Amino acid sequence: QLQLVESGGGLVQPGGSLRLSCKASRAITSVFNMYVMGWYRQAPGKQRELVATISRPGDTNYADSVKGRFIISRDNSRKTVNLQMNSLEPEDTAIYYCNARKESDPSGAYDSWGQGTQVTVSS
Repeated sequence: QLQLVESGGGLVQPGGSLRLSCKASRAITSVFNMYVMGWYRQAPGKQRELVATISRPGDTNYADSVKGRFIISRDNSRKTVNLQMNSLEPEDTAIYYCNARKESDPSGAYDSWGQGTQVTVSS
């Protein structure tokens, strides 16, 4: 497992932007590169849902609800994954969790999770 620490959450008005970061500070680069990184979110009364993932080579996958608005990226040398969130809507309000999943564990049985960071979109 990786120790993941998120940052960048907060309160933003509708239409605004936030940039979330997640760092695997204790991992060496060769270990970090074994993981597909991603972001999930959980809103009040809703199940946790996938937001976006990115592989080491840079292949990305987005939930339909955020396509065209969010961009996921990773910096392997810094062991960091980022989520740029633009055109935020109240429906984006949730706790956002950083996720790491080994390519050898497609079921996610051994997922690593961050503590979560609150994103609130409101006037």
